[in-house]
Amino acid sequence: MNDSAALPADPGRIVLLTTSHRVAPGLLSWPAWQALRSADRVLCADPGHPQLPYIGEAGVVVETGSATARELVDYCLDGGRTAVVVATAEGDPALTDGLARLAGSGRETMPALELLPGAYDLPGARLLDLVQVMDRIRVACPWTGIRTHEDLAKYGLEEMYELLEAIETGDRESLREELGDVLLQVVFHARIAQDDPDEPFSVDDVAGTIVDKLVHRHPHVFGDETARTPEEVKEHWLRTKAEEKGRDSVTEGVPLGQPALALAAKLASRVRTEGLDVPLPTGDGVGYELLALAARAEAAGVDPETALRAAARAYRTAIRSAEA
Repeated sequence: MNDSAALPADPGRIVLLTTSHRVAPGLLSWPAWQALRSADRVLCADPGHPQLPYIGEAGVVVETGSATARELVDYCLDGGRTAVVVATAEGDPALTDGLARLAGSGRETMPALELLPGAYDLPGARLLDLVQVMDRIRVACPWTGIRTHEDLAKYGLEEMYELLEAIETGDRESLREELGDVLLQVVFHARIAQDDPDEPFSVDDVAGTIVDKLVHRHPHVFGDETARTPEEVKEHWLRTKAEEKGRDSVTEGVPLGQPALALAAKLASRVRTEGLDVPLPTGDGVGYELLALAARAEAAGVDPETALRAAARAYRTAIRSAEA
């Protein structure tokens, strides 16, 4: 007997429809909706899948609960039926492993197997995961739940220094990790601010503020102005920043808590940018000498803080060599 004669005319198909919980509920692709509406059977192992209520509102009946690979294969082979399995972006490992075993055995007649992405993550989508995780930790963790902005201040400073070290050493793995730690500080502070009884704001407010600032300070990108050189871009930035702040002094907004060399360079930069004639104070002592050196470095386009750190790292290497 010819084996091909035993094959069904239409073996049917199993569609694994993957979706992302990070997109708006119900926002599926047109091919995904076509597959759902035309399927003979729609299944989802997770009854809490965020897309299910919206799929149901569209009139598609979804069976919740696990189905075995054997069951689905037999169902589709019987009459050339189509079964759609709704899963997350990670898929349905138990089902896909079972289908792989059946297909790989070489002894099974199989329906067509199709992977259909129904929704894709946009760039930055994992930030939504971070916000959700932070929200859960803030509620459920005894330590996190009582932290204040003041409690976290020292950690923010430490994380920035660790990020700086990762940049200076060129360690890409450390850079990625330290950027994540700095990002955590931002999200953590925003979550604390959300609980403020008098003036609450959320991480969306934080993001909205910086988006508005970036758009306003880049009129050459989002407006009608032009900027062909980095120097012209900086002029736009400084001008729009001055308009926003309405400061009475060029020293406003310069944090005194930053490292001394960085503070000196920032003040010198403000004076030079505004074209002010402010002589450097004179006096005896190393402090005045360092101030003058920081101002000269800034005028020459050298960040004195970065330069000194590089020199200190070289000095540390020399010390270690001497100790060896």
